[in-house]
Amino acid sequence: MWTYSLVIVLNIQIYSCKPSYRDYIPNGYIVPNPCFSPGVWDAVGHYNPVHHTLIKNQFGVDYGSEARWSHGLCRMDSDRDNKTNGEELGDPNCDWFTGEIPTVKPIGHPGICEPVGSPWCIREQGFTCNDLENSANLKP
Repeated sequence: MWTYSLVIVLNIQIYSCKPSYRDYIPNGYIVPNPCFSPGVWDAVGHYNPVHHTLIKNQFGVDYGSEARWSHGLCRMDSDRDNKTNGEELGDPNCDWFTGEIPTVKPIGHPGICEPVGSPWCIREQGFTCNDLENSANLKP
C-alpha cells in the first residue's frame, strides 16, 4: 500500500509541474523575472523562477483551475498588482490562442506581485525577492 501511495503522489507531482505548460500561455518562455532583470521566469506558475516546485503561486493555482488559457484566466489579476494576467503576459485584449505568436511582449509576471518588495506587494504576498531566492521556505 505504501509503494502504491508513493507512486500516486509522484504522478501528481509530475503532472502538476510541467514546463511545457508555458506553451499554453502567451509569451510563456519569455515571462520577465521581476527580481533579476534582464531575465526570465521559467517556472511561471511557481514561486521559484527555475524550479517547478510543489508550491505554486496564485497564477499557477488559477491556471490549474482553468487548465488552459481562457478569457477568464486572461482577465484575472492573479497576483493582485492591478494588471490583468493578459496585460502582464502580452495579451491585453485576451485574443491570443495556443500556437499563435503574440504580437505584444510581456510586461510583467502574472503570479508575482510587482514591484516585488513594494509595500502593496508585501502586504498582498508577504515576501520580497530575497525570500524568493529561498522559495522552498515559502508556505502555499
